Formats: sequence, structure tokens, C-alpha cells
Amino acid sequence: MAKPAFDILRALAIGSQAVGLIAIITLETVLGDAARPWQGLTLALMVASALVLALMRTYRRNRQRRRAERDG
Repeated sequence: MAKPAFDILRALAIGSQAVGLIAIITLETVLGDAARPWQGLTLALMVASALVLALMRTYRRNRQRRRAERDG
């Protein structure tokens, strides 16, 4: 089975991490020391999104493997 040329879940993972990093840097620049709680929240959201995307990727891979075993 050929791998797709573009993996949307990988693109979403990279994009969400980039947006989170930009948000953390922007919060530090704008709010200074008051940014700490917001940076923590942003980091928690980054970790949560990474976990959700990893679970979606695993689910997709397992579904494709079951389909290949059934058809193959």
C-alpha cells in the first residue's frame, strides 16, 4: 500500500505546535510576567492537541491495517 503524498494529520500537528509556540512568545512579549498562567494554558492545549492527533493517527493506521487484512 502506497503512502499518501500529503498527510493532513501531520500537517495539523506541525501547524498546531507552530501556532502554540508563536502564542507563547507573543504572550511573553505583550504581558511580561503576567503571561505565565496563559503560557501554561497554551502549553496544555498544545499537549492535548498533540495527543488527540496521535490518537487519530493510530486509529487511522489500525483501521487501514484491518481493512487490508480483510481485503487481502
